[in-house]
Amino acid sequence: MKEKWTRLLPALLMLVFALSRIPGVLPQNFSAAYALAFCGGVYFTGAMAWWLPLGTLFATDVLLNVFYYHEPVFSGYMLVKTLSFAALVGLGRLFSPRTNWWKLLGGGLLGAVLFYFITNTASWLNNPAYAKTLAGWIQALTTGVPNFPSTWEFFRNTLLSGGLFTSLFVGAMKATAESPAEKTAGARDEEPEAEEAPEEAKA
Repeated sequence: MKEKWTRLLPALLMLVFALSRIPGVLPQNFSAAYALAFCGGVYFTGAMAWWLPLGTLFATDVLLNVFYYHEPVFSGYMLVKTLSFAALVGLGRLFSPRTNWWKLLGGGLLGAVLFYFITNTASWLNNPAYAKTLAGWIQALTTGVPNFPSTWEFFRNTLLSGGLFTSLFVGAMKATAESPAEKTAGARDEEPEAEEAPEEAKA
């Protein structure tokens, strides 16, 4: 059962990833993409951790630009967004699948915050509506451009969806992909040994 689940997991996660990007399915910036990029880094092995989530993102971006938004296939923002998701995958690679649920949830939330800061900073640099000053950067991160929804709303949706989908995916993995022995081993890995106490205190 575990081996079957492990084989199906990448395809299932990428299917959710792709479906969540269909316009109107979820509120704006409320997406499974942030959590899937992070969890892909955590749970996928080898090069698959990079090419599968980033390839799915690239393919869905191209399809949306051609058939829905009717915009150029490639753009500077598309590159920034892809690099942001690559950063989320890289963040996930710093964690182990045995890491406890709370730490992985924290990693998913951190990834969502990282994505928000990178993409909105890029918007500040490229959008002439923003003054290229500290005040303009803060505006890009908070109120945004007049007559449009504030970027605080986007941040809220990014954070909520990153936390929600990370908790769901990690919870599913903990519940179905680990044997009782592995769960016990993971718990032992999280417990510092007595002789390592000084090192843990420094962290």
